[in-house]
Amino acid sequence: MSALQFTPFTSQVSPQLWHQLSKLKIDVLKLSKDSIPLNATYGAGRTVVDRETGKEIGIGCILNASGDGFIQDQFSPAPNVAIASGSVMNFNTIEEFKGADKKSLFAQTADEIWASFDTDKPEFNRFLLITFAELKKYKFFYWFAFPAFVPADPWSVREGSLASAEQVLGVETLQGIAEAIPAHPTALLVKPKPNGGHEAAQITEYEQFFKDVAEESRIVVFLDPSSDPQSPGWPLLNILAYLFHKHPNTRSHRVLCWRDTVVPGASGQWRSRFGTIVANDKMLAGARPAAVGWERNAQGKLSPRMADLGSSMDPLQLADQALGLNLKLMRWRRLPALNLEKVADTRCLLLGAGTLGCYVARTLLAWGVKKITFVDSARVSFSNPARQPLFEFEDCLNGGRAKAECAAERLKKIYPGVDATGHSMFIPMPGHPIAKELVEQTKKDVEVLEKLFDEHDVVFLLMDSRESRWLPSILGASKKKASGKH
Repeated sequence: MSALQFTPFTSQVSPQLWHQLSKLKIDVLKLSKDSIPLNATYGAGRTVVDRETGKEIGIGCILNASGDGFIQDQFSPAPNVAIASGSVMNFNTIEEFKGADKKSLFAQTADEIWASFDTDKPEFNRFLLITFAELKKYKFFYWFAFPAFVPADPWSVREGSLASAEQVLGVETLQGIAEAIPAHPTALLVKPKPNGGHEAAQITEYEQFFKDVAEESRIVVFLDPSSDPQSPGWPLLNILAYLFHKHPNTRSHRVLCWRDTVVPGASGQWRSRFGTIVANDKMLAGARPAAVGWERNAQGKLSPRMADLGSSMDPLQLADQALGLNLKLMRWRRLPALNLEKVADTRCLLLGAGTLGCYVARTLLAWGVKKITFVDSARVSFSNPARQPLFEFEDCLNGGRAKAECAAERLKKIYPGVDATGHSMFIPMPGHPIAKELVEQTKKDVEVLEKLFDEHDVVFLLMDSRESRWLPSILGASKKKASGKH
């Protein structure tokens, strides 16, 4: 007999998971470090052919995690994969992530697996995922743990090595087993039917199902994510630990490492492996074996991984999420009742694009307001850029740019997600006669101004004289608009 080696899991994380974790962090977890459930899947190990060498290259043992795994009641994976349940613990700072008591967290997960062995739903594939989400840069630091129980004296293969299941069991037997395997297999028991064919049962039904069945007719089947001919996948460690824990007097099991979720055709070759796995004579029942299973990174070191999605994200979306995160952090810490959505949807009309107008616009932008409209009749002068942050020196040249349009354009350069527009118009003032040639244009300007009042929720009167605020004050009062006067 020779000691059996096992192929550890390697995580494959979909970008969708990080998007979903970001939403959960912002809208649900906030500053909490409570763990949240996550479902993942793994399929049978497979190989691909290298086009240059013609050799087969193994792909496995892959555990796939995606964003839909957070939605427990809607999680419906494709057939022929096994479901693994785990928990995610997200830390608020990189220091907390690095300083987490990983030994304790790992032991807790291993204890949960061991405790499940005494229930009717043993969890062979339970995992732990610890994360830190640097949302402003869209970087995610993470580390998976797949606890598996490893006895002090390793499991052995009676035949010396795993063999081809096709050669040991025959095609007819494998075809019968294929028909008995459910859509989402993890571990099950198989035995021949009296009248031909095979039947399957849950592994928890071991004693009843195998009652009066000869050992040479008993088969333990598990979906094997490994593609290595001699190393079964990581789930088998916990399956064997469970069987030894529940049935310590049965020290050997005929195990079928199922890798044929797609049954080969008449001329195809079955990929499943088979072997009789034996417990060492020194192996004692009762006590929980030691567990191992932190995932190694791409360099083969026991260390976290990092997913950088910033380069693949739309910059506008990144800016929008970063702004939203800042506001929600303020709400969590200081104003839990603040309705940020209502603030963002407030349509703001700024009458005046001078010093007050520039600073009010920047403040509104910082609070997430998405609709800002400027009204001003002036042009940018050389004295403006030093006091008014939405203007630059070039805006003063050639007579100066129209302040309203220039301010709106600059606001969109600062944050492209804002809907900013500018209107250059003269607002009539008491004591300021209107020349005859400007009467018609003034009437049109007043009509536009009245329409702008109708289209906005809040009006800011940011002009520098009482006369210029007279008409807007009357319009605001008549239309019952909230207004801010400075």
